[in-house]
Parts: sequence; C-alpha cells; structure tokens
Amino acid sequence: MTKIKNIKERELISLITGILEKNQNHINQAPDQYIGPGKDDCAVIDIGISKLLVASTDMLHSTTDFPPGMTPQQMGWMSVAVNLSDIAAMGASPIGIMMALGLPPDLELDFVEALVRGMDECARHSGTVIIGGDIDRHDEITITGSALGLVDAEIIVLRKGAQIGDLVCVTGELGTAGAALDALMHNRSTDRSVLDKLYQPVVRIPEGISLAQTGCLTSMMDISDGLALSLYDIAAVSNVGFHIQANSIPIHNDVRSLAYNEDELFNWSIYTGGDFELLFTIRPECLEKLNNKTPVQYTVIGEVIQKGMIIEQHGNVTEMKARGFTQF
Repeated sequence: MTKIKNIKERELISLITGILEKNQNHINQAPDQYIGPGKDDCAVIDIGISKLLVASTDMLHSTTDFPPGMTPQQMGWMSVAVNLSDIAAMGASPIGIMMALGLPPDLELDFVEALVRGMDECARHSGTVIIGGDIDRHDEITITGSALGLVDAEIIVLRKGAQIGDLVCVTGELGTAGAALDALMHNRSTDRSVLDKLYQPVVRIPEGISLAQTGCLTSMMDISDGLALSLYDIAAVSNVGFHIQANSIPIHNDVRSLAYNEDELFNWSIYTGGDFELLFTIRPECLEKLNNKTPVQYTVIGEVIQKGMIIEQHGNVTEMKARGFTQF
C-alpha cells in the first residue's frame, strides 16, 4: 500500500480533486461552479448579478507551520494571511473570514487572547473581518481558516490564461522569508524587518484588486509556496513553459547581505516559500497600459515560452526544478 509520505503534495491534491469532480457530475443541484476544487487559488462560484464568490481554506499546525520565535499574535496574523493571500490572487475583495481553533486544554488564556488579537489585526489590515468560526480540543495548536471574497466576473484573474510571449512579473521582493527562516534555523543574526516578513507577512489585497482592474493580466497566483512551484502550477493549467531571469528577481538589500554566496540567494528567491507576493503574466503590448492604470510596484522577471521550465543566471541556462514548500 502506498503511503502519502511517498508521493508529492500536488499528486495527493490531484487524487482528491479527481474523486470530487467525478461525484459532482452527478449532482444536479450543485451551484454553477466557475472553477472547481484544486484548479486555482480559490474555488469560484457564479452567484449572479455579474459577481463571482471566491472561497479558500488553509490549515496550520504549531509543529509544522509556525517558525521558531513566533509570538501568539504573529501566529494569529499568519493564520489569517495564508487564507487572504489566495483571495488577493484572484483580484477579489475579501468579505469575511471564518476561523476554527483547535486548542490544547493546558494552553494559557493570555496566549489565546493574543492569538485572536493577531487574527483580528490581520483581517482588519486587509479590509475585512472575522465573521465566525469554531473551537475544539486538540493535542497541538491547529488553526483552520476559510476566507470569502467577491470579484466582478469581467476582471477575475485565474492561473489559467498565460500565453506564449507574455511577460512574467512579481510584486515586492522575493527570498526574504527564506532568508529569515534560514537565519533562524542556523542561529544567524538578521535584521528585524527580514524576520517580520516571515512572521507577519502583508497580504497583497490592494495590489491584487488594482492589477485585476486594469484588465491587462492573463494569469495570476500567490507565491507563498515559492516562485518555482507557483510557476509550475501556472504552466500546468496554461499548457506553457517559462524562461526566468534569476538576476532580475527583486531581492531586498538586507537579504543580500545575509547570503554567504549567490547560491543561497538563488535558493531563497526561487525555491523557498513564505513570501506572500503575487506572480502574474501580461502581454508585452499592455505594459504601458498597466503602468498608467495602477500604482502597484512590480518587476518583470521573465517570459512565457512554449514549453520547458528554464532559469537563466549570468548567461547560464538550467532547468528550474519543481521545488518549494510542501506538506508531504
């Protein structure tokens, strides 16, 4: 019998969604689904009046998902951020989030209060509120969030849609969370701003909305699992490849100063998760229109090609691996 530890996370997701899709074909009363399970950052349902409801859920555990040194407030913030980042990737506006807490019975009440304050702070910072949830007894801290958002049907941006010749772009800077995690694991000192990017990531809700409203994007997703895995996800549904220029990837100066060599920078920015930025593609002829319509800061890091996953650094071209943060 095959154990789930012996297969890749994406393979497990495909197995689960394949079962669900087969069963949904026999339910006449199912909602009119625009995008079903496992196909994008969020499930998407057409609710009429030219609006689409987007929904996402994520589960976090204290032993596997919260880096060393996190405060309860930062754990709460993170648990909301991972859900809302998926809403941002669709160009949607969040309308609420539900949080379920699995708590050990000997947990101090002050810890729980700080945890919930962090959840509320992240939700309010992202322009939404916590609208409900549940609590239960667990052996370890387990937090599950379900975020909801709305977006006009005309402007929603999906993973599927990247076309050959498109430019590949990212918001913000990459590799910061990876550098912070590496510093924590190896007891290396680092700047507080670098650690904050790991502990308390800012969700790109305004940026996602603004980018989608331009009508210029052909695909988009968040890159919390890492740049390489996210590119592979878009490539799979869009049936394209990518040529990425490693030297064009935006990296913070404090992160550059942390790296022992370029190989560390390379791995942090491409293969490490935790950066809650947006990855998107756009037709080259729309670049000027995008610049005129949105104040979002972004960087062009490559282009969409017919096939293959290529990364180029100082003229050396190698295959980009499908590697990043996964649970299995």
